Amino acid sequence: MEVKDLYQIFLNHQEVTTDSRDCPEGSIFFALKGESFNGNQFAMKALESGCAYAVIDEADYLVEGDDRLILVEDCLKTLQLLANYHRRRLGTPIIGITGTNGKTTTKELIATVLKKKYNVLYTQGNFNNHIGVPKTLLKLRPEHEMAVVEMGANHPGEIDTLVHIAEPDYGIITNVGKAHLEGFGSFEGVIRTKGELYAFLRNRLNSKVFLHGDNSNLSKIVGEIPVVKYGSDNVNSDYFVQGEVVECAPYLTFQWKQSDSAWHRVETHLIGSYNIDNMLAAATIGLYFGVTLEEVNDALASYIPQNNRSQLDVTAHNHLIIDAYNANPTSMMAALKNFREMKVEHKFALLGDMRELGPGSVEEHQKIVNYLKESDFEQVWLVGAEFGKTSHGYRVFPQVEDVIKALDEEKPENYYVLVKGSNGIHLSKVLGHL
Repeated sequence: MEVKDLYQIFLNHQEVTTDSRDCPEGSIFFALKGESFNGNQFAMKALESGCAYAVIDEADYLVEGDDRLILVEDCLKTLQLLANYHRRRLGTPIIGITGTNGKTTTKELIATVLKKKYNVLYTQGNFNNHIGVPKTLLKLRPEHEMAVVEMGANHPGEIDTLVHIAEPDYGIITNVGKAHLEGFGSFEGVIRTKGELYAFLRNRLNSKVFLHGDNSNLSKIVGEIPVVKYGSDNVNSDYFVQGEVVECAPYLTFQWKQSDSAWHRVETHLIGSYNIDNMLAAATIGLYFGVTLEEVNDALASYIPQNNRSQLDVTAHNHLIIDAYNANPTSMMAALKNFREMKVEHKFALLGDMRELGPGSVEEHQKIVNYLKESDFEQVWLVGAEFGKTSHGYRVFPQVEDVIKALDEEKPENYYVLVKGSNGIHLSKVLGHL
């Protein structure tokens, strides 16, 4: 079936699923494949569970006389083409966002600010890959006035694939750092891949980039695209928005201004001085699209993280600084520097391995350990095989279950505990034991 014909079906069944265990009544099931599963095998189950149609790409799974089964050449490619077709038909202005660190928090902040004026669709959770982006786009409806679409990557070319599906009109790269080096090959590979967003916008009519002007790596690759700059460098007079950290005790308080206007002070619910860049990005985009200064301030002050990113939880025993969703050398060092500068007593760093760093993994973990040696933390616990290969005198636990056992036995109290590591280390499991 051609995409334009499938789209006519989609208009009457505007919910898609790729999970045969989650089949809303009247939805369309796409039989995707993975390393250990073949969605074609579950097409009939999806239909029995409530789906109106099932899109498959293996003729062996057709059932004679059952026109609810739609045969295509490639289910994933069809899902992506359908999403792009839908995006083009609606023509909703789209802001594409990528970056090594902060893209999910920045996406949430941008959406929070824009919602003060617009009906906004934005990526839920971290649905930012080759499946999540099309599924987000297929949630677009005529009533949506704007969309914020997050795009992630861990290999060269992946951002290029995503921008040609989403076709953003505006773009923001939060930053570039040392992450997924195993897939990208080098830090330069990270910069090139994230820069694929700029490359797409360079050839798109009336496009614009929201540029973190303090970041020299981004400034070097942005090229001739029209930009709206923001940052903390008060020497630059061409910044649309400028800001600076006031304090982190422990929440970030910052002040910002637009061009030569008065300063505005915002007390946030985010941990970490590094989040000022995310805040300034959201303020810049909000103001550019006509959100008022007062509405921007209110949105930024009211945002409360709930995704294990820059989050403070107070338990009966400790204060937990939770940044346990992901970690790489850039974000880990930023978190540790912020933790070191926090004016609180009894600091406990509980850190997990940083994944997907390739041949340089031990070296990058040793840099973190060396910084820990310079810092005056009362307790340092490290989790994972990579930290286990480094030289230091800290406690190392092979896996998170060993940490939980030690916490239950020793019951640490009255600490500020920084919890950070790659998602695969599962440090979120320790939170209920602190």
